[in-house]
Amino acid sequence: MYEYIKGTVSQVGPEYVVVENNGIGYQLYTANPFLYSKYQNQEMQIYTYQHVREDLIALYGFLALEEKLLFMKLLNVSGIGPKGALAILASGAPQQVISAIEEENESFLTKFPGVGKKTARQMILDLKGKLQDVVPDYFPNLFNEESQTTGTGDKDEAFEEGILALKALGYSDREIKKVKPKLEGQGLSSDEIIRKALQLLLK
Repeated sequence: MYEYIKGTVSQVGPEYVVVENNGIGYQLYTANPFLYSKYQNQEMQIYTYQHVREDLIALYGFLALEEKLLFMKLLNVSGIGPKGALAILASGAPQQVISAIEEENESFLTKFPGVGKKTARQMILDLKGKLQDVVPDYFPNLFNEESQTTGTGDKDEAFEEGILALKALGYSDREIKKVKPKLEGQGLSSDEIIRKALQLLLK
């Protein structure tokens, strides 16, 4: 129903961002909300997908159209809902996901939260050979290498935000505890913490 929303990013949380357009704040669930921190109070265009079920109507936001297309394709796989699809997108390695599907690499796909062998096999059956339209120039800015600058007083807050985002993506306290020592005390921004944590969790 909504192709995109153009507005000002007014709020960034661990699960969603709020984009204000003509006095209305739209809550958009995203793969990595903290990527939007650098755009806070700036106008931007965010691609959207409206998900409707009996007990929920939700909007999902994407920085790139290709990201939205892959999200929609993942939703067509039995066993993958919006939260699971976002967790896969948040990995920061979309090309690896596509390669794993094309190469039938189930062991890689089962590293994502909520994806077991049955779901991984279903992803391969449903999507192999059908992702050509999302491969070209795929997500060049999904994880921008430019770091956000964080002051000393913001380091603890950034760390906590990163941990909250990992929990929102479905990772357990036990899984997060394993990677915490490699994330603490490095002065990383929240999106850097999330990116590094996901890289460690997917190894």
